[in-house]
Amino acid sequence: MFTQRSEGWSTAGPAQSADAVALPLALPSGGGGFSEQFAGVRAEVERFIAGGEPASAQALSPEAWSVRQQLGAGGADFSGAPQDRQAFVDEMLPHAQAAAARLGVTPDLVLAHAALESGWGRKPLTRADGSNGHNLFGIKADARWRGEAAAALTTEFVGGHRQSRVESFRAYPDYRAAFDDYADLLASNPRYRAALGVGSDARAFAGALARGGYATDPAYADKLAGLAEQFRKRGR
Repeated sequence: MFTQRSEGWSTAGPAQSADAVALPLALPSGGGGFSEQFAGVRAEVERFIAGGEPASAQALSPEAWSVRQQLGAGGADFSGAPQDRQAFVDEMLPHAQAAAARLGVTPDLVLAHAALESGWGRKPLTRADGSNGHNLFGIKADARWRGEAAAALTTEFVGGHRQSRVESFRAYPDYRAAFDDYADLLASNPRYRAALGVGSDARAFAGALARGGYATDPAYADKLAGLAEQFRKRGR
């Protein structure tokens, strides 16, 4: 998810970073691999990213033009209205509480992570049919994933340089499943062991995720810890 990380299960990364939210592609996708149609649009999008052209709707396919428009919008926006952010917190809090209990952290840390990765839920990963994939944490669909998957444009940092690419991400039937899978990922992967049981220590949680490779963004730990501290100031 526009992810700036490296996933827990693969070297490519599991999640996305605050300024790189997954941009959905209206293409058929699934755990079995990309179709020829998807491969063609992916190549078209990557050519656009590399050269900045073509720049008109006439020169791009409808699918690629849709992605170009989303790129032009400036990516993730975290300045949403306070009531929208509060609605996100209210809806996700029960799921965050359950995941936090499993991980030995406070719910505000889980909520902050979901908000960071999804733009407060306003930049959701969508399936090819436009339905919500409920992936709030930018977790990628690697070879071990047996569930649904959806294609999205993601941004990674490789050797200190930003690179955009199209990747396959996990899709869930609902938000509860998304939080459950997130907790499973952190609890079962040794790379994130230091993030477990840290209670309310936002710096320890964020730093452990960054060191474990959750994101390739060099500023990821500061972004996550800073957002968690904002939650705390609001009384969450």
